[in-house]
Amino acid sequence: MNRYVSEMIGTMVLVLMGCGSAVFAGDMPVRSPPGWVLGVAIAFGLSVVAMAYAIGGISGCHINPAITLGMYCSGGMGGKDALLYIIFQIIGGILGSAVLFILVSTGPHAGPTMTGSNGFVEGEMLQAFIAEAVFTFIFVLVALGATDKKKGAGKLAGLVIGLTLVLVHIVCIPITGTSVNPARSIGPALFEGGGAISQLWLFIVAPLTGGLASAIVWKAISQHSDRQR
Repeated sequence: MNRYVSEMIGTMVLVLMGCGSAVFAGDMPVRSPPGWVLGVAIAFGLSVVAMAYAIGGISGCHINPAITLGMYCSGGMGGKDALLYIIFQIIGGILGSAVLFILVSTGPHAGPTMTGSNGFVEGEMLQAFIAEAVFTFIFVLVALGATDKKKGAGKLAGLVIGLTLVLVHIVCIPITGTSVNPARSIGPALFEGGGAISQLWLFIVAPLTGGLASAIVWKAISQHSDRQR
């Protein structure tokens, strides 16, 4: 049970800190200014780094259903654990969004939405889907490689994964606001409502598609590497 609660807490912190930076940092125009993008990207990345070293020794710090799916499909964990990880990650995302919603409801904010929800411009759905799927693929592939027991980065895995998330956000924020994590999107959308709910499917399906693809690729290249030794 400790692992599942850890995943819930980690996802709550990720959503609260990452989406909170987007809400309280200031207005975001259609094409985000570099300083704003960098600040939000760093907030998400540092949240992952912080949680990796806080709960990584307990749960592995997935805090992302796409990573959990990738771990499951690559043989890194069982089905029951994977399902419970995802459930508790979604609960954590909702809790983080609830705290953010309370903060916004009790004082001013300058962000584009109340909860930092994801979204794409109408007519650019294909671009948004491709971006979310491809960047999730990259992010989860790094996570699988960095945490591999034989080939991974060891104690530096949390830093590697966090910095990769910063990189992903820098490129993807102007396109979708960057999800690459269904649990990061579900909570904010539930509290935001409206268009955020109608577009939520993409921020669930595309990241899971990317996560599944990364598991397939990682399993193939890692097994090939083992055979060459």
